[in-house]
Amino acid sequence: MVEKENLVFSYTFVKEDGSIKIFEIQLDPQTLDLIHEPFLDLPFWTELEFSKCPNCPLNKEQVPNCPIAANIVGMAEVFKDSKSFENANVQITTSQREYNKEASLQQGVSSMLGMIMVTAGCPILSKLRPMVRFHLPFASIEETIYRAVSMYLVKQYFKSQDCKDPDWELNGLMDIYKEIHDVNKAFFNRLSSLKGKDANVNALIILDNFANYINFSIDRNKLSKIKWMFDDTGEQE
Repeated sequence: MVEKENLVFSYTFVKEDGSIKIFEIQLDPQTLDLIHEPFLDLPFWTELEFSKCPNCPLNKEQVPNCPIAANIVGMAEVFKDSKSFENANVQITTSQREYNKEASLQQGVSSMLGMIMVTAGCPILSKLRPMVRFHLPFASIEETIYRAVSMYLVKQYFKSQDCKDPDWELNGLMDIYKEIHDVNKAFFNRLSSLKGKDANVNALIILDNFANYINFSIDRNKLSKIKWMFDDTGEQE
């Protein structure tokens, strides 16, 4: 069944000083594209050529602004004067359920930033878009590995059903995360150009650490963090 209503994810941050910030992320239910208002008066650090990712295939004549940067301007401005380890109550509400956690700002911002980066229109990060449909805020590294590998293997299953060559060795997934690391490094320079404190950049560092760990785990054949769940310990020899 094709969903008709937009997918809505509401992030509410209640800081220790009592201030409240609410962000609503809406996605197209069929394409998982981020839905946004027209961009007006975007700052210089959103320009495509400013600290452009080395693997970015976009052309500034057609896409003058980095789609990720353009979509996080409001969020980045809100948190640019916040310290990463400030505590907040973070509530995420979807049509199916709610999540609530006392967390550092960098954790809450990282969860929201990851969703936007994947759905904003970046050709590199959009490869992870299926994971957003089943967004899991504050996921552990084990949960993230499981979701990323599962997403990729489901794609390989559909490729095999379409008589295409599947990649059961996860080589393509490693390539995806290597490219994502390049994007994260360049985007770090974008965010660092904002004057202020470190909540935004540390949120990105969390995402990049997860990406690097996933790639390391696959490359070194160290998926043991989730392998134990599939050991047939109950079988009789």
